[in-house]
Amino acid sequence: MSFAMQSLKAPVLAVLIMLGVAIECGGAKAAETEKAYFAGGCFWCIEADFERLPGVGDVISGFTGGRTDNPTYKEVTREDTGHYEAVEIPYDPEKVSYDQLLYAFFRSVDPTDAGGQFCDRGDSYRTAIFVSNAEEMAAAESAKARAQRDLGRQIVTPILNASEFFPADSYHQNYYKGTEIVLTRRGPKTKASAYKFYRNGCKRDQKVLQLWGDDAVFAKPSS
Repeated sequence: MSFAMQSLKAPVLAVLIMLGVAIECGGAKAAETEKAYFAGGCFWCIEADFERLPGVGDVISGFTGGRTDNPTYKEVTREDTGHYEAVEIPYDPEKVSYDQLLYAFFRSVDPTDAGGQFCDRGDSYRTAIFVSNAEEMAAAESAKARAQRDLGRQIVTPILNASEFFPADSYHQNYYKGTEIVLTRRGPKTKASAYKFYRNGCKRDQKVLQLWGDDAVFAKPSS
């Protein structure tokens, strides 16, 4: 082998190694993160539930389905905007499927209630599924039909075309595990403690268990 060929060998090999690494990494990231959009009453609770699922990333609480750009929490809960409290769920389809998310969603809410969820009443607290394409629409319709068969009661959760999702302000993100002190009716508490107090007071888990029994995905009987 000539000196010229030897001198080329190292840089060419380095390039090939880098290309191989890039291809391997590209293959590992081939499954891009997808997003699901659900409304199920208080977005703190839906966020807390779905972040427990393997394959789900950082769930974002926000608003969608209404007529107002960049709505505030107060505007939405005053029922001035037409928006739902909703969540954006980023997920890895190689670890959890859209069908699995739909299954979990229906069994974490009361999809027979057209007036809100649990102790939260009003249109902004209703359940809904927001779909972005025909495939998601078909999956959501199938999941809704299955939930109705399993429950033996009419499901009123609408399946709607997705519209722009507006994240709520930072105060509401990851509320269920926040360490910031907030003032409640029971005095100062961390956000995490206030969240537990709210969820227990609203009897969300108890009512989901009454409705779905052993099929409830997130709610667990009190020990």
